[in-house]
Amino acid sequence: MAITITQSYWKEHQKIDFKVDNRESYIVVPKKPREDRRWVWRAEFFGAFDSADMALLERGWYLAYHNCSDMYGCPESIEMFKKFHETVTDSFALYDRAVLFGFSRGALYAFNFAAKYPDNVSALYLDAPVLDIRSWPGGIGSAKTSPKEWKECMKWYGLNDETAMMFRENPLDKAETVAKSGIPLIMVIGDADTDVPPSENANIMDKRFRSFGGKVQMITKPGCAHHPHSLKDPSPIVRFIEQYAL
Repeated sequence: MAITITQSYWKEHQKIDFKVDNRESYIVVPKKPREDRRWVWRAEFFGAFDSADMALLERGWYLAYHNCSDMYGCPESIEMFKKFHETVTDSFALYDRAVLFGFSRGALYAFNFAAKYPDNVSALYLDAPVLDIRSWPGGIGSAKTSPKEWKECMKWYGLNDETAMMFRENPLDKAETVAKSGIPLIMVIGDADTDVPPSENANIMDKRFRSFGGKVQMITKPGCAHHPHSLKDPSPIVRFIEQYAL
């Protein structure tokens, strides 16, 4: 696949910029790349709360991003992700299995991609994850509705207020598929998160993933709300990924 690339720098690392389907895409190159060309794929919010991203970049992992913002992990966006994956593995020879980072709504993309294309994923790191669109942005539960985002989300999924109540294609509904595929999962949450309540998202996933025999680790931050994401010391995340994704 012929693509046009430009090069720049991001946090003192070489950055390769290109487009897939006319969408912004880039790869950040580690200073001392691993021979196996492993990579982290940020599904959304590139550069935000990126302590784990940077730690792995320093350990030789490539870092990649493809902009499908405001599509809420809908089927169309997952096919866009697949095309991006094909591009970076074919044109840049990155390893066939990515570690997907899904922060907040980014978890919709990361988990849905893993469910559809498990052979292309080596691990999942989800942070304060949205795992049921009815919880957020729908607000059909304890969280407040986000009207603009809920309208966008329903449009992408072809739903209305009535059919959304019966929707069964959330990441929570795909726990068995991903768990039984052998993809390890680590989640970081704040137990005071009222925007994306763990009781409606991560806690349910944790129980379901375990019940289907999946490898899962949950890290809970006492008193933490939806922000800040991740950990100041990302060592537990890095250890999990390098222990179970390699």
